[in-house]
Amino acid sequence: VSGISKTTTETHLHDFFSYAFPMSYQKYNHKNEDTVLVAFTKPSAARTALMLNGGSLDGSNLSVTSDVVHQDEPEENKAEHIDQTDKPRAGIAAEYLAKGYTLSDSVLQRAIEMDQQKGISKRFLNYFSALDAGLGSKALGPDQTITGKFQESLAAATQQAKTVDEQKGVSKTAHEYYTKALGSPFGKKVFEFYTTTSKQVLDIHEEAKRISSTHKANTTSTAEPAATTATEKTT
Repeated sequence: VSGISKTTTETHLHDFFSYAFPMSYQKYNHKNEDTVLVAFTKPSAARTALMLNGGSLDGSNLSVTSDVVHQDEPEENKAEHIDQTDKPRAGIAAEYLAKGYTLSDSVLQRAIEMDQQKGISKRFLNYFSALDAGLGSKALGPDQTITGKFQESLAAATQQAKTVDEQKGVSKTAHEYYTKALGSPFGKKVFEFYTTTSKQVLDIHEEAKRISSTHKANTTSTAEPAATTATEKTT
């Protein structure tokens, strides 16, 4: 990784790359302070990290290259758990945008092209479909999916989301972004974003907004009890 800003700390650089990919170490080139060697624990993580070539960190555009052609590992047909490296590249790019990092449209297009070339991980597809069916079964009844229900009009979808949240209490047990997103009026759009390779740059920006919005809502709901407690103590 080269082109690193003089204001970028080792911690900040580590956060930038380890946010999406498991790293084993990073080592500065003492002869050239703006260059760092970054090693990853998985070849697929290193391959995906190349997607960030041209990304911005602390106002400086990074050059991310590798002398090795990294291949993705053989997939395990399991749906109960996924790693960051199992996710679609476009989804990872959306997470970076939601976290506040700057990625140019050319970087986002590269993420889309990587998904189109590789396809969506079977492991991730199984995981996502299981969430869709599990949430649908709990909220709507046996053999129902959330995304299948949301093929109705937007008004009906919004009402259905309200029913899912208020009557079934799904939102109280939804502890991760994907589950909450599938149970929202945008459920079908979210499902399509993560399970198809036919995306546009705008789709990544829209998903980043949804992730950011959900994060802010979680932060607000977490902070409210603390504020109430403080008021009670003051009183």
